Amino acid sequence: MKRFLPVACLCALALPALAADIRSDRIAESVKTMTSDFFEGRAPGTVGEERTVGYLIGQFQALGLEPGGREGSWVQPVQLLHTRLGEPTRLGLEVDGRLQPWRRGEEVYVSTVRGDDRAVIDRAPLVWVGYGVHAPERGWDDYKGVDLAGKVAVFLVNDPDFEATADEPAAGRFGGKAMTYYGRWTYKFEEASRRGAIGALIVHDAPGAGYGWNVVTSPQGENYDIVRAPGKGSTLALQGWISGGTAKALFEAADLDLAAQRRAARRDDFRPVELEKLRFVAEVPVEHRVVLSHNVLAKIPGSRHPQETVFYGAHWDAYGSGPADAQSRTLRAGANDDALGVAGLFEIARAFKAGTPPERSVVFGVWTAEERGLLGSEAYALDPVYPMETTVANLTVDVLQTRGKARDVILVGVGQSGLEDDLARFARAQGRTVTPESLPERGLFFRADHFSFAKRGVPVLLMMGLAGASDLVEGGREAGQAWVDDYTGRCYHQPCDAWGPDWNLQGAVDDIALLHAIGDELARSRRWPALREGSEFRPLREASAAQRR
Repeated sequence: MKRFLPVACLCALALPALAADIRSDRIAESVKTMTSDFFEGRAPGTVGEERTVGYLIGQFQALGLEPGGREGSWVQPVQLLHTRLGEPTRLGLEVDGRLQPWRRGEEVYVSTVRGDDRAVIDRAPLVWVGYGVHAPERGWDDYKGVDLAGKVAVFLVNDPDFEATADEPAAGRFGGKAMTYYGRWTYKFEEASRRGAIGALIVHDAPGAGYGWNVVTSPQGENYDIVRAPGKGSTLALQGWISGGTAKALFEAADLDLAAQRRAARRDDFRPVELEKLRFVAEVPVEHRVVLSHNVLAKIPGSRHPQETVFYGAHWDAYGSGPADAQSRTLRAGANDDALGVAGLFEIARAFKAGTPPERSVVFGVWTAEERGLLGSEAYALDPVYPMETTVANLTVDVLQTRGKARDVILVGVGQSGLEDDLARFARAQGRTVTPESLPERGLFFRADHFSFAKRGVPVLLMMGLAGASDLVEGGREAGQAWVDDYTGRCYHQPCDAWGPDWNLQGAVDDIALLHAIGDELARSRRWPALREGSEFRPLREASAAQRR
């Protein structure tokens, strides 16, 4: 295994004297360090990863934490399949035997998670499957037994009730505007693969996806997956998105109206439609390699119940280098997403070490490959160092607003667990209220690393500034919305997600302090937060209740 050396010279710059308070200057210094050119945009499997992992270990060592991995290691190895598409030989739509090329990155965006030298789809039929949802517990099946073997699935993003009016059959079936896991692109690709499809294309629209086309294309043809056993990988040679305009033209070529098909997809009697006269054609070279990446794990052992863990998480990875922006910046170093979250973990660890030892163990997981599909945290969840059954809670930081103090804190994933009560209680102590996420359609509960724990039944809490407009002390909710719109529309996954002199971290400090207070109380108690009635993960937690006495 690769030995990671602590980056002591950088740590020394970012580590003032230990203190129990949460300080914005230390947070800022950590963010500036992690987004510097030295770390090359923190992409997995690069020199930037080696330097990042060394830096993280050095920080935790300096704070007095212990290695949290197996056999005294600071890291958990994660094998990733890394793929990158080359220039297509063919890519487009065949209509009545004539190929209409699609411009990659403009009309279509595709990638692959298969380790083949070439991604080839040779005149495959396209099948329109509405929202691509199979949810028998909700009385919904978009597939109706259709055979997708060797075909390309075409579907909409989000849930069947996302655009539904009150009189339509889908209304309220999937939580209204709040996205369920069925609305996520990850689920749709997984379901298409389970049904043997050779390709899958999602129709992009910014409201349904929660982000613009620029975010879709930001990986630049790269993709990652966990290395899986033979026969367990995806059947999809290519997976991706088509633009709204391209989708409209595609349906017109099949003598169908996209708007009418959208309405039809909101009915539970919707049936798949093979798009006659159309064939999808692709031949694209693929560079592929197995990348050894790493999660970083650090711990503070519990003094009385070390086998029980309060878990904090953030992700260290970003997007590395890409095309230059208008300011000639190429590194997509993710200052807010998620260097700020990692800096928050350092402050929380510092606060724990400044107090008396916790009774339960406190573990910090800093994940790889979050940006590639929550892969680092998923790899951990498949092979946990600390059993999920005795993990008290997972508290995750991933993107915080940088416009100053707020009168409220945004709750992501309403109705999941009793941690919501803890959040409200400690927010009141700060003079703040709790506001449910205003943009539940973005499905943020399913888009951060805590979800790898949630779907194993662990109570989770996500601190994420993208989930809605904060009621800012300066400017109110209007200013909070302006920050969300600017960050999401302009800088999310782009080079301009960088430290700026206009950052005001006082609101982020409050959010980090909240997570510390919640975890600190849990680490000094015998309490086990419960999942709420209606949580789809409650049965999993209840099944292991005997292990939490």
